[in-house]
Amino acid sequence: MISTTDRKLAIELIDEARSSGARLKPACKVLNISERTYQRWKDENNDIKEDKRPLVKRPEPKNKLSEKERKRVVEVVNKPEFADLVPSKIVPALADQGEYIASESTIYRILKDYKMNTHRSKCKPAKKRSLTTHIAKAPNQVWTWDITWLDGPLKGRYYKLYLIVDIYSRKIINYEVWETESAEYAERLIRKAVLAENIASRPLVLHSDNGSPMKAATFLATLEKLGVQSSFSRPRVSNDNPYSESLFKTLKYRYKYPKNGFSSLSEARQWVQHFVHWYNHDHLHSGINFITPNQRHQGLEDTIMDKRTQVYKEAKKKNPERWASTIRDWSLPGFVSLNPVSDELKKPEKQK
Repeated sequence: MISTTDRKLAIELIDEARSSGARLKPACKVLNISERTYQRWKDENNDIKEDKRPLVKRPEPKNKLSEKERKRVVEVVNKPEFADLVPSKIVPALADQGEYIASESTIYRILKDYKMNTHRSKCKPAKKRSLTTHIAKAPNQVWTWDITWLDGPLKGRYYKLYLIVDIYSRKIINYEVWETESAEYAERLIRKAVLAENIASRPLVLHSDNGSPMKAATFLATLEKLGVQSSFSRPRVSNDNPYSESLFKTLKYRYKYPKNGFSSLSEARQWVQHFVHWYNHDHLHSGINFITPNQRHQGLEDTIMDKRTQVYKEAKKKNPERWASTIRDWSLPGFVSLNPVSDELKKPEKQK
């Protein structure tokens, strides 16, 4: 229902448009109302009619339960044998006893009216987990890591690739290839990564899924010693670690990825080494407007983008008739988030 204030505003806007030469039907269409609605909202004196529907006294439905029947429902659902059951289980249980008191939806409504529609079983109610997200405005602020399986020489045998990626630059920070999953290998991975980037004791978030190596007590203790904040995906949510998952897809769909698997651990390590070099130094990443992760990580993006912009400006200047609008946007976002963030965080900061 539309309030009287909104009705009045709509009528004023339409009348203003009509006084400027607009026709009634198009003016009403802009506000998504019909001509008949506009006419119904005004009385013979051109005053705005109030909506009388909330004030109308309507007859009670014929199928409405009496107060005695409602109290009977409350009495039944609170019996010891039904106290921990939800209405969807109470109704068939009563039917087996040859009794019907109300439908499931009616019982839910009555419990809500009596403020008794709470969690009824002994188990803890399900918790709504908030969306995991972190924001990186520069390299080495948020890393994600995961383990993927690389095909081995035999069916059912795999090598395990441990890999850390920086979400801001998309650079592969460190990797290891082993035959098993182990917290010890994970500790080695993060130690080498922190030393290589020379960021010990600096604020850093390391995000991962909920695998056993990620949540091992020894690994978490290592993160604490290094001053790294751990972060985990929501349980049973597959898209809370998108940067690592996307990178693994790029790796396994690379045309040089061996279809028949790796014959040995050393071959797998050698192949991954070549892939990491290509990915960091040669791969024009679409997620960072087609520069390499290493260029973004080293802070070279502004120089590269300025050069591309200048090339496009000169091309447009030479042949302006070939450009329907502005040149291509070669800018990069000022921050990267692990998961989508609210519109408030997307707004640029106000200059002081």
